[in-house]
Formats: sequence, structure tokens, C-alpha cells
Amino acid sequence: MTAHTPADLQRIYGARFTSNLHYRKRVWAALVAHWFGRYVRSADAVLDLGCGYGEFINAVTCRAKFAMDLNPDAPAFLAADVTFLAQDCSERWPLADESLDVVFTSNFFEHLPDKTALGRTLDEIRRCLRRGGRLIALGPNIKYLPGQYWDFWDHYIPLTETSLKEALVTRGFAVEVCLGRFLPYTMASGPQYPIAFLRAYLALPAAWRFFGKQFLVVGVRS
Repeated sequence: MTAHTPADLQRIYGARFTSNLHYRKRVWAALVAHWFGRYVRSADAVLDLGCGYGEFINAVTCRAKFAMDLNPDAPAFLAADVTFLAQDCSERWPLADESLDVVFTSNFFEHLPDKTALGRTLDEIRRCLRRGGRLIALGPNIKYLPGQYWDFWDHYIPLTETSLKEALVTRGFAVEVCLGRFLPYTMASGPQYPIAFLRAYLALPAAWRFFGKQFLVVGVRS
């Protein structure tokens, strides 16, 4: 179940992100090194859900890497050690039960057409995660973006950290981290601040309450 065809996604993300790909790569390298890397071990199997141009999955170090997206441009940006899965995430994944240690997704759930599709996706995540495996979800928080949230053509599901937490709990996850304010909103446009600013921001949680507009929710398969 998708809201856009692969050709639609190719046009939308080509227009939105191609002008700052190099900067996005540097930002995600810093995010992995200074924050998200704590959740990924060298022996893990990791899937990047809605991988986009692969900024996260290319930056992590682990045993097995998977990336899922419907954008036909995505594989061209993935490293050679990443296995690409071109499919609707709400359909059954071509992965065995309990075969993943981490599923990571950033700014993706809001692009699904409805909560039925999101629920099916969460069920597939749980099926494929081993016991104790983690879902790490980052996304725009409608609570702090009541207007800006709808500035993107392909946003459909309004979510908060609390609503996503409830969805995870009802599907057999224990919620380990639930932050309503984490990162600033978007890297699709706007100034390209020095990466040193990002490192300083991550080290100062007090700043998140003023600038954070994205939630961070980490669920553990129980």
C-alpha cells in the first residue's frame, strides 16, 4: 500500500534533495558517529527503512546491511555492501523471522498513506527483529509543527512521540526511549551549518527543548 508510484518518488526526492546530498552525507556521518552508532554493534544485521539515498546505512559499521525503498534512484547511492529491497514496506518482507538486530527509519512513517499501512509495517518490523532487537524511529513531531508539517507534498500521517509509542506498545514492543524533541526539523532546505554545530547540539540536551522538532522513539522487541 503506497501513496506514490516509484516514478513519483523519483521526481519528488530528486527535486528535494539533490542539491544538498554532500552536506546530508556529512550530517549523517556525524549523527552516526556521535549518537546513533551506540545502537549498532559490529555483529548486527541492520535494515534502513525508507533509506532514501542511503546516508544512514552507508555510515554504520555492522555485519549485514539492508535498505528498503521504492525510489528507483536509491540503489545508485548505496555502498556495495548494502542489499537493496525494492518493495512496499507494508507487504511481507523477504526476510526470515528474527533475522534483524536493528531497524532504523528517519522521516519515513509520515509518508505512508494511512495508519493501516503503518500498522502492517510495524508488524513486519517486529516479525523480522530478533528478541531484544530495536526499532529506532526519527520523525517530524506534529505537536511542534502544526503548520510546517504539511508543507511537504508527500506527508500523510501526523504523528507524535506519544502516538507512535502507543502503536509500538500495542504491537509487542517495550519503549526504551521516547523523546518528543530531539533534532531540528528538516535538512531539505535552509542553511548548511558547520558540522561542529551539530556535534555541540547533540552534546547539549538542554538545547533540544528549544530547537528540537523531531521525535526519537526506540522500541525493543519484547
